[in-house]
Amino acid sequence: MNTMDALRADESDSGDKSLVIMQTLLCLLREKNLLTRGDIEELCERVAARAADSATGPMPCRASSAAAAAAEMAKIGSFIGSHYGGKHRRN
Repeated sequence: MNTMDALRADESDSGDKSLVIMQTLLCLLREKNLLTRGDIEELCERVAARAADSATGPMPCRASSAAAAAAEMAKIGSFIGSHYGGKHRRN
């Protein structure tokens, strides 16, 4: 394994670790009723909005990473909504 492969593996591993921590934290906060289902829905929308404006927003990021984050957040929101239930956000 060359140096570049090792760096990519470390970056991927770091991203996986962060994702596991984030998923677990969101579930824990929802279990303790510190986050509502509506809060999770709003978070999903905000991540999607940031992904849509990834290059020109106040905190620019790579478009591919932002799109992947939005997709992952949608999955997390769907899981939390079906597993823990609760009321949807009022509009």
